[in-house]
Amino acid sequence: MAKTSSTRNRTRGFTLIELVVVMVITAILLAIAIPGYVHEIQKSRRTDAKSALLDLAAREQSVFATTQSYGTTPASVGYPGAAFPVTVGSGYYQVSVAVTAAVAPTSVTSTGTPATFLLTATPLGSQVNDTTCASFTLDQSGNQVATSSGGAITTSTCWGS
Repeated sequence: MAKTSSTRNRTRGFTLIELVVVMVITAILLAIAIPGYVHEIQKSRRTDAKSALLDLAAREQSVFATTQSYGTTPASVGYPGAAFPVTVGSGYYQVSVAVTAAVAPTSVTSTGTPATFLLTATPLGSQVNDTTCASFTLDQSGNQVATSSGGAITTSTCWGS
C-alpha cells in the first residue's frame, strides 16, 4: 500500500521577509563600519604629512649648518619639486615653507633676529575631510602644532605626543 501525504512538498528557500531582514542588518552594520574605516584611513595618511615635515626640517637644519641660512626652494634642500608648495607622500598633503632671513644687530646693544623657518602641511583631496587634524606645522625650534578645521589646536591628538 502506498503512503499518501497530506502535506505538500515544500520548496526550500528564503522568504522575502528573511531577505529584507538580512539586508537591513547588513545596512546597519555598514553604516557603523564605513565611517570608522574612513576615519582610520585619514589617521594613517597623517603620517605622510608628519614624515615630510620632519624630513624637510632635518634638511633645512643641514643646509643652515653649512650656509647659515635656510633653503627657500625644494632644490636648495635636496627635495623634489621646482617650487614650494610641493605635494608629498601619496598626494594627500602639500608642504609649504616660509623662511625669514637673519637680521644682523644694528648696534652693540641690539641683538638682531635669527633666521627662522615654518613648515606647513595642508591636506589635499579627500584628506580635507579630516577635520580633527586639518593642518600640521613645524618650526626651526622643533615646535610641532596641528590645528583642526575649526581652528582649534589639537597638537597632542595629531602629532601623538
